Amino acid sequence: MEQPLRRDARRNVERLTTAAGEVFRERGLDAPLEEIAKAAGVSAGTLYNRFGGRDALIDAVMPDVVEAKVRDAMRRAEAEADPWDGFALYVTLLCELTAGDLAVGDAVSRRYADARRLTEICDAQMDGVRGLIAKAHAAGRLRADFTAEDLPLLLWTTSTVVRATAGTAPEVWRRALAFTLDGLRPAAAMNELPAAPLSPQQVHEVMLAMGTKRQGR
Repeated sequence: MEQPLRRDARRNVERLTTAAGEVFRERGLDAPLEEIAKAAGVSAGTLYNRFGGRDALIDAVMPDVVEAKVRDAMRRAEAEADPWDGFALYVTLLCELTAGDLAVGDAVSRRYADARRLTEICDAQMDGVRGLIAKAHAAGRLRADFTAEDLPLLLWTTSTVVRATAGTAPEVWRRALAFTLDGLRPAAAMNELPAAPLSPQQVHEVMLAMGTKRQGR
């Protein structure tokens, strides 16, 4: 049976999770852990002692935030009468989350192997995505060769544009996304795509690799 934390240990955990939330939001989920420990007023050793590493700290801070925001985006998308509008709104809202909160953007576009709760939430939202895509396909409003596994490509691309242009033209990602969305309409599907879509397993592997590279592991 797990022993309850002493008062000072519990206070350190609270400081670390609060500081992590703030630093992750400003710097993304690959922010230096030492910076988080400093912001919390504790040693890096205390952080590692309490959480073991980055993934566990992410899992302590991000799941509830991500779940609430992704659920709200899906609710708003499903309320749209036109299937294309619902699909496009969901994609746009996820991209807005990426632009407005680097931590949320990292959470929905990458995988952290030991952040199990976060992974479960991100996997679960794909069921709703498949529903939006199926409706848009059935209505003839979305090109037939677009799959749920293509959505991460949009998020990865937008995340890159957001980070590169944040200090110069923070809204230009919307222009890039508009071009992309226009290319997903059936009228744009003039030629066969040059490569097959990623499989769910390949998406998972790429996300894990992205998280590992950004953390410098």
